[in-house]
Amino acid sequence: MKLKVYNTLLLVLITVSAALAQGKVSGIVTSQESNTALSNVEIFEKASGLLAKTNDKGYFEFTTTKKILTLVFFSYEYQVVEIMIAVNGDTTVNQSLESLGEQLTEVEITARKAKVFELSRLNDVEETAIYAGKKTEVILVDQSMANLATNNARQIYSQVAGLNIFQNDDAGLQLNIGGRGLDPNRTSNFNTRQNGYDISADVLGYPESYYTPASEALEQIQVVRGAASLQYGTQFGGLINFKLKSPNPNKTIEFLTRNTLGSNGLYTNFTSLSGTKEKFSYYTYFNYKKGDGFRPNSEFESKNAFMHLGYQLSEKTKLSGELTYMRYLAQQAGGISDAMFNEDAFQSNRTRNWFQVDWLLYNVKLAHEFSDNTNFTFNFFGLNAERNALGFRTNRQDIPDNFEERDLIKGEYNNFGFEARLLNKYKLFGKEATGLIGTKFYKADNTSIQGPGSDGIGPNFELQTEDYPNYGNQSNFDNPNLNVAIFGENIIYLNDKWSVTPGVRFEYIKTESDGFSKRINLDAAGNVILNETEFSDDANERSFVLFGLGTSFKPNDSVEFYANASQNYRSVTFSDINLVNPNFSVRPLVDETGLTADLGFRGTYKKVVSFDVSAFSLFYNDRIGITLEVQNDNSVRKVRDNIGDAFIFGLESLVDIDLNKLFIQDSKYRFNYFINTSVIHSEYTKSDETGIEGNQVEFVPQLNLKTGLRFAYKNLQASLQYTYISEQYSDAPNSGNDPLGSSGIIGLIPAYDILDFSLSYKYKQFKLETGINNVLDNTYFTRRATGYPGPGILPSPPRNWYATLEIKI
Repeated sequence: MKLKVYNTLLLVLITVSAALAQGKVSGIVTSQESNTALSNVEIFEKASGLLAKTNDKGYFEFTTTKKILTLVFFSYEYQVVEIMIAVNGDTTVNQSLESLGEQLTEVEITARKAKVFELSRLNDVEETAIYAGKKTEVILVDQSMANLATNNARQIYSQVAGLNIFQNDDAGLQLNIGGRGLDPNRTSNFNTRQNGYDISADVLGYPESYYTPASEALEQIQVVRGAASLQYGTQFGGLINFKLKSPNPNKTIEFLTRNTLGSNGLYTNFTSLSGTKEKFSYYTYFNYKKGDGFRPNSEFESKNAFMHLGYQLSEKTKLSGELTYMRYLAQQAGGISDAMFNEDAFQSNRTRNWFQVDWLLYNVKLAHEFSDNTNFTFNFFGLNAERNALGFRTNRQDIPDNFEERDLIKGEYNNFGFEARLLNKYKLFGKEATGLIGTKFYKADNTSIQGPGSDGIGPNFELQTEDYPNYGNQSNFDNPNLNVAIFGENIIYLNDKWSVTPGVRFEYIKTESDGFSKRINLDAAGNVILNETEFSDDANERSFVLFGLGTSFKPNDSVEFYANASQNYRSVTFSDINLVNPNFSVRPLVDETGLTADLGFRGTYKKVVSFDVSAFSLFYNDRIGITLEVQNDNSVRKVRDNIGDAFIFGLESLVDIDLNKLFIQDSKYRFNYFINTSVIHSEYTKSDETGIEGNQVEFVPQLNLKTGLRFAYKNLQASLQYTYISEQYSDAPNSGNDPLGSSGIIGLIPAYDILDFSLSYKYKQFKLETGINNVLDNTYFTRRATGYPGPGILPSPPRNWYATLEIKI
């Protein structure tokens, strides 16, 4: 009832107040030299951010209630212009821009991008999304000085506070990031999107991201913490949205190619084409990777293609379509035990383990402006994908491969859905307000099959049930899911400096599991002594409402105080329950619930220091994890269960200091120092399991530190980054070492520190990048895998180098 009343009131307010008059500012932007119209020029208000962009005729317009505005006209090819205007009813502002007339150095380009970043960070409103009062972070990928060719997450996400990263892959085939006590495995605790639409295997039933966009194709990575649950779904981590580069609006064809060589036989190629012709625009790329890996038995090959096509139907309507395909095959070196790690951290005794992924994503988007104050977007998206895991995977890593039949797990993911959003700016009691209402429909049909694979060496992903009918690990499940959601948020500006944003989300979820699993036991002679088939036909329907409230106070243009509290929810996944493993058992599970709260302030000080300092708390109920259970024969079995309730809180801070403005004061130079710190305390506050209450929560290092220097002179840039992560537990019982003796699956993840160095130089259309990762050649690991690509300890890469040549025409 409360939800119905709230949405009804919101719709009434939007409808009634949309007609209230506001001052309109419009005009045409032209080139000073040729007097031709300039497209894609961004018009900012200096105090609040992006207001409009010019269309292909150079025209722009926006509405405002302010009487005095300071406007900034920005384009990379033209001089930045800043003017002050008085708004009186309908106001016309025609502006000409002067061409730069010379090629900018890398320092100058970076400075211009930095200015854009100050103005275009996630504003209160972006297209049809609301971010007021939320903790948001934006990564400008081109400025990261990271190894983009291998998606080096430690470097790319260096200025996002508190992220915990699994680092066991030197190719960046998968992204594994978590934070605030959330499992980093395949980024499964974030809602992961590309250009605003879902890309994970199954948002509800299997929210793991086997596909990660090529970093060389990214313009931004937008991170919104737990408060994103109201607009984007129920994951505790929040939202990660990969915003790919847009078509070049000023060229018919722009060509870019990047070729990278590196340690361990690494070779990558990234080639893109981009352009605009009248109303038609496009951006497409192909990304190829191959290498031998830093351990034996870890070769890989990956192919990733993407295409964006856009058509401007009218000044107010745009239709676009996107298609993404990725396929990769990787040999997996397998996990190792603690004893093996101490003996030789990079050894491998698994020669027949393989992993293959096929990922096909599609999306069609319609964006329409009903009026100056009302925007509408509609996304229809879908996924057809599969992943295959094959290998010998006993939990005793020191046992050599018996070269018999291998374990094969096959997953197919077919889903589609749509999301519609309507955003309206209006007046409420004489003050500005913005209302958002949206809906999402999502339907998935997934299958999960486990059984005997071949006894060969290569990647044969066909089931061999006829040859091995008595194989012990067999199952076959269909897992259809249905999700319908309605959500709304409303920014209420109490005055020019203070806003309050209430929000609500209604969820209907139906998850099903229909299939069977087998228990087959053999005696020492190989005769069947037990053959049981357990059938499952479960359906779980639930509906609930999530609430949230945020507030933002901006005493001036340089500082913002923000706070937010939002409810979170995470559905039990079918990977949690459809498990056939003699060393694991699963108890009946319930969904996880909780609440995330943020309180912080961010801004700049005298254009020298930029900062974001915040405190957070996370209440996590019925957390699913792994505990230990003693069997009748005194053996110990790992059990997946709702461990209990946890409370996690901490301080996160990012401070960036422009040392050039402090000491050098020369526009030819760029000299920055940053420090990114997260200090977290975690505790299980309630548990029915023995020995859990009072323990630390797994995947929570108490100190997470990243700091570094960035220096540039003209076209030469260099970066030095240091990372330190304190020790963390991998299981709820807080095992100090592996109690099973030799599996490496659970236990402490020791503290580690890493030093990275990067260097780049640009000459005309050429750019050379190089670097050394893990300069000090530290031996460490960040992950104890319970299944693929382990099980066991997965070592992290030793010292390695890379070199990239970029050509842009």
